[in-house]
Amino acid sequence: MRVVSLTCSNTEIVCALGRADELVGVDDWSDYPPEVVGRLPRVGPDLGIDVEMVKRLEPDLVLASLTVPGHEKVVERVAAAGLRYIAPAPESLHDVARDVLQIARLLGVEERGEELARELEQAFAPRDHRPGPRPKIAIQWWPKPAILPGRRSWAHDLIELAGGENLLGNEEVKSRPVTDEEFAELAPDAVVISWCGVEEEKYRPEVVARNPLWQAVPAIREGRIYKISEAFLGRPGPRLREGLLALRAVIEACQKS
Repeated sequence: MRVVSLTCSNTEIVCALGRADELVGVDDWSDYPPEVVGRLPRVGPDLGIDVEMVKRLEPDLVLASLTVPGHEKVVERVAAAGLRYIAPAPESLHDVARDVLQIARLLGVEERGEELARELEQAFAPRDHRPGPRPKIAIQWWPKPAILPGRRSWAHDLIELAGGENLLGNEEVKSRPVTDEEFAELAPDAVVISWCGVEEEKYRPEVVARNPLWQAVPAIREGRIYKISEAFLGRPGPRLREGLLALRAVIEACQKS
């Protein structure tokens, strides 16, 4: 089967299922595994996919997505081109495991898909946490304005599983921007920088720390600003397991201080 992936998460799922050799094209942002994506044609950034190029690659299946605002326009163009596609729209960690299994079935590796889905479900199983208040965690998808995940996000699930409290955990949204004043009122105990589309080495904690309206925020006052790559928190795929471990380390640091 010839497969074109239009998002990092789908690329990583295909590879985790042992079907990297069926990829014939990926989006510009797919960067893992490097030995796979480095040899493949690029079909454009996630919101600027060159559908004509995708079509020229003659895929049997296109793996699109509806996880980011604007993706629906890409999906419309893929559909208009007459290409066979799926466009997962996961919100919860359970949805991520479900989508892994769907992709596995389409690739003809259902047994491996069931195995990987079980591994994910096991990794994301609830566990006991230290008694006492949960540290309030702000995952920043973007710095200005600060964009934070809401309840309808796998990031919310990760924070809860790690033993923390999501700042917008009571809001039935995937994510939303907050004003500087609102962020200060929410008073997170830790800020996790996970800026989408930015390499981790370019994350700048000082941008968060120097905001004059946030100097009384516990996370800023105590210097609890952490970096976790968007690759481990923002991509609904197998590497969310690494994101969960990283979040647990953040929360343990908060509880020790």
